[in-house]
Amino acid sequence: MKTRITELFGIKHPIIMSGMSWISVPKMVAAVSSAGGLGILATGPLDANQTRQAIREIRELTDKPFGINASLLFPGAADNARVALEEKVPVINFALGKGDWIVQMAHEYGGKVVATVTNYRHAKRAEEYGCDAVIATGNEAAAHGEAVTTFCLVPSLASGLNIPVIAAGGVADGRGLAGALALGAEGVAMGTRMMTTQESPLHENYKRLSLEKTVNDTLYSKRFDGLWCRVLDTEGARKAIKAGLNPIKLIQAIPNSRAIAQQLGLPFTKLFIGVLGSGWNNAKQLAYMANAFKLIRIATEDGDTKNGVLPVGQVTGLLNDIPTVREVIERTVEEAEKIIKELGEKVGS
Repeated sequence: MKTRITELFGIKHPIIMSGMSWISVPKMVAAVSSAGGLGILATGPLDANQTRQAIREIRELTDKPFGINASLLFPGAADNARVALEEKVPVINFALGKGDWIVQMAHEYGGKVVATVTNYRHAKRAEEYGCDAVIATGNEAAAHGEAVTTFCLVPSLASGLNIPVIAAGGVADGRGLAGALALGAEGVAMGTRMMTTQESPLHENYKRLSLEKTVNDTLYSKRFDGLWCRVLDTEGARKAIKAGLNPIKLIQAIPNSRAIAQQLGLPFTKLFIGVLGSGWNNAKQLAYMANAFKLIRIATEDGDTKNGVLPVGQVTGLLNDIPTVREVIERTVEEAEKIIKELGEKVGS
């Protein structure tokens, strides 16, 4: 299956694995890329040295194109992006910030840059400063989709942009891929489906839950990490959303942010002063993020359903098995091609 995305990235199938913290690790990235898709390394939990090591590990595991992501709102994200540029990573995906400088530097060595967006205004701005494609994150998606659903967001962007659109949110199989192509997308990003695979490091507790839950079993709130965020409906998620950033949680953000600073190799005092000096709204957002990072980690790594929180999309209700990454990609493409052919015959009859 060829689209502008397969041509742009030099991949066989128009399927991308979303960069998911503690899940999109080198082994997963290489598995997706080796199967003909595009694996994206999540750098959120990594410092610059760890990002460099992870990039080099991916290159030892596969000779296929791959990418990294950087959520520019997070501390240390810009440093990780610079490492990716130094290492000449083929594709850099950024979100939650302006990545014009990434575009300029990546294009110098022939790299491609993709902006993750939730509306036309941000997508158009990304196109204007040179991004090669955008990932359109619909409301159905895990984590940070906003109000507009994939079914409306993708065609609105495809109609107004010249660069390719990649659909994220609502895609778990060939039906989703065929539908996204019909809406004007040139490819799809799959996160929730990819995290419930054999190669995924996601804890077995959550793999099992992902198969048990229905399309109704997610929660969507700004009270988890300060942004509109979709997570799996569990005891831990309900507690976190109910608490929001109450005074106790605000105090807890201090040791949690200290742990993040240590994890990212950043001086905590410098980070703390910088956050306080950035204004209350930004400090509040980063406090939310500090607490959320801990809850996502203990869900992903420890399988803690009483306290942990796992971002997932509504497509968790479409999952019924735990296949290999290659099986997911190949059967998704085969099913999509079959659907497209059958629709052509049906409409033409």
